Amino acid sequence: CMLLQLGARLTSQINALCFLRESLHGIDKRHQSKDSIFFRDGVRRIDFVLSYVDDLNKEWEKKLERRKEFESNLQKAGLELETEDKKESEDGKIYFVKIHAPWEVLITYAEVLNIKVPIRENDIPPMVENPLDCVLLPFRLPEKVMHPEPDYFTAPFSKDKQELYLINDESTFFSPSMRNRIVNYILTRCPYGTEEGKKKFGIKRLLNNGTYTAAYPLHDCQYWKKASDPNCDSERFTLYMEWARFLRFYKEQPLDLIRKYYGEKIGIYFAWLGFYTEMLFLAAVVGLICFLYGLFTMDENMSSKEICDPSIGGEIIMCPLCDRDCDYWRLNTTCEPSQYSHLFDNVATLFFAIFMGIWVTLFLEFWKRRQARLKYEWDLVDFEEEQQQLQLRPEYEAKCTQKKRNPITQEMEPYLPLTSQAVRFCVSGATVLFWVSLIIASMIAVIVYRLAVYAAFASLMENTQSLQPISGLLTPQLATSVTASCLNFVIIMILNFFYERIATWITDMEIPRTHMEYENRLTMKMFLNEECDPAGCLIELTTQLTIVMAGKQIWGNIQEAIVPWICNWWGRRKARNNPENLYSRWEQDHDLQTFGALGLFYEYLEMVIQFGFITLFVASFPLAPLLALMNNILEIRVDSWKLTTQYRRPVAAKAHSIGVWQEILNGMAILSVVTNAFIVAFTSDMIPRLVYYYAYSENEDSPMSGYINNSLSVFLISDFPERNEPRENPESFVICRYRDYRYPPDHEKRYLHTMQFWHILAAKLAFIIIMEHVVFIVKFFVAWMIPDVPADVKAKIKREKYLTQKILHEYELEKLKERLCQGDKQATEKEFIATEGRMELSRAM
Repeated sequence: CMLLQLGARLTSQINALCFLRESLHGIDKRHQSKDSIFFRDGVRRIDFVLSYVDDLNKEWEKKLERRKEFESNLQKAGLELETEDKKESEDGKIYFVKIHAPWEVLITYAEVLNIKVPIRENDIPPMVENPLDCVLLPFRLPEKVMHPEPDYFTAPFSKDKQELYLINDESTFFSPSMRNRIVNYILTRCPYGTEEGKKKFGIKRLLNNGTYTAAYPLHDCQYWKKASDPNCDSERFTLYMEWARFLRFYKEQPLDLIRKYYGEKIGIYFAWLGFYTEMLFLAAVVGLICFLYGLFTMDENMSSKEICDPSIGGEIIMCPLCDRDCDYWRLNTTCEPSQYSHLFDNVATLFFAIFMGIWVTLFLEFWKRRQARLKYEWDLVDFEEEQQQLQLRPEYEAKCTQKKRNPITQEMEPYLPLTSQAVRFCVSGATVLFWVSLIIASMIAVIVYRLAVYAAFASLMENTQSLQPISGLLTPQLATSVTASCLNFVIIMILNFFYERIATWITDMEIPRTHMEYENRLTMKMFLNEECDPAGCLIELTTQLTIVMAGKQIWGNIQEAIVPWICNWWGRRKARNNPENLYSRWEQDHDLQTFGALGLFYEYLEMVIQFGFITLFVASFPLAPLLALMNNILEIRVDSWKLTTQYRRPVAAKAHSIGVWQEILNGMAILSVVTNAFIVAFTSDMIPRLVYYYAYSENEDSPMSGYINNSLSVFLISDFPERNEPRENPESFVICRYRDYRYPPDHEKRYLHTMQFWHILAAKLAFIIIMEHVVFIVKFFVAWMIPDVPADVKAKIKREKYLTQKILHEYELEKLKERLCQGDKQATEKEFIATEGRMELSRAM
């Protein structure tokens, strides 16, 4: 009996322990399946996620059939699926389909996509240490962050040569970014049925018609803490801690880790942005020195002294600046603007314009060298164009029903007839011309606004007593310029908003053949798109440039950072109340914003427009590079923060350069020389002052004295037409002055241009020609002197090619030896000799 009682007691305890173990196992399994990047078995990695909702409308059955067919075809392609029921989701409405690519699928498509994989660890000695490394140590990141993987020799993957590659673990041999790129390739080409007699395929169409609501790869962990799973590298957390926080603004960027996590295309963007920011430091320092020169020499400016002098500027009566409503005014009322104008309109302006013409060449040439080094380090040397980019777009294959034979592959391919292309390009070109005309019309409208409101500002400031204390600083000219600049900025933003959508629509209508063609065409479409103060026009151009440039940068950061944060906060407001183990990894990423296919395009566009501001108009605003530098330091961290914390993980893609943007930058570099030469010649007072100094000055002790009086012409007030004459002349002025070089009213050539006018015009044109030729000669000489590929990189590329060929040939040789041992000696001996010949040729090369 005692034994029976003891046995019963042990049985009940064992049952209790089993129940507890099962409960704990269930909790752990539930936790693993929810806050994990693996299937429920904890082994198969989630490479992609699709989501959808059951919307019971008339399209419900059609969407259901599409999903069944699509998912069935995905499984036929070798992918493994696991569905999370909507009951398991946070809102009880969304289904999630998790996708895993097994080994056989990965190696099949790795060969199709020509993915390079390691074959041997790199034995090339590293570069000689830089003596400045100890100085740069505070700006460095830990070695593990900067170089997360060893450097390998690589070769394109082949299923038949698997033993050649360094495959230590099949589950980790292909990185997560490679895996999601392979799965995305399958998703974009998987069929889901036939509709209206046409074969339909691709996840993009299913997203557009609402069959699925989202498709995305998963982040590997939460950004603010490491993953609990030891098999997860927590690279997102590392990127956030070391890169995406603003307090790390002074640190270098972990480009290798960015490339590993996001792919080469995003990596090359941040490499370019970081290099551009580094080069801006030099331009910002020189621009600041030029600005300080203007500041320290402000009191020595003879023009400002004469304008501000009550006995000179106070005695010069200026003609009204508008008809009827504007009054006569004294020149010394523009004393402060004339002083501020000297900050940007001085001898240093000419030097800075020439310097920036050379700087932009140095930037582009050194970027080519940096890009060449990245191509070597990231295994992109033999990468002409991304295989995926060169393949036909699914939209092109779907819309082009006619086929013809490809002369290279000898396979039948869809094509768009020439007549259809011509019609589409005509419609596209007409649309672009219309929008260009609209932009020109808006510019004319701003000019009309300036002419129309000047009288209103003049009358307001004269009749409003509260504005009298600041009337010397806030002149009608400045007020008109500021408000016109703000209006110009608003018009630019509105036109950009609509034109972005129009440009995307007409590019889709053109049906580009490849992804590269699509991006290049869209890029090109998107990118295409009065009287001065007596002290000079340059201050007005500076005001407009400052407002538009600063306004675009502030608005851009609001769009990039604050808007996504608000959207994500609103979308996660319910989920914040749920336990972490009930808010799954795929749900967390689903609630983030989508980094679309054109997300990187807008980042490039923003920076290239900024590049245009600091190169095309830098002569009018030497502080532009400094503002751009400050903005870019913030921009790098804003872009990294939003990409790491606010957006779903983008699908990895390759790119060996910044693409068509390089050609746009080259074009802007050439155009900048011309624009800055014209700015110095026609908006600055430098040329008129130099002509006066050398040809018309009569005071040897102070050559610039009398310049203001010389630059103002005389007008007889009685010559005013009645419809233009000011209503009031309380002081009974007889003459007034205006800014021009014309004969006085008592001269036989009254009001015609003087010879000095033509001398100045000739000097301006001569200056433009001389400056352009000098800068262009220096630019082309610098470009010729600096090779595009560093010598050490060339040597490494040649050695890696040789060693890689040697490894592959040795492998083939071993295989041939095995075949010789097995028989078929006559045929195999010829292959053996040929292989040895290739090895000898490789050594010779």
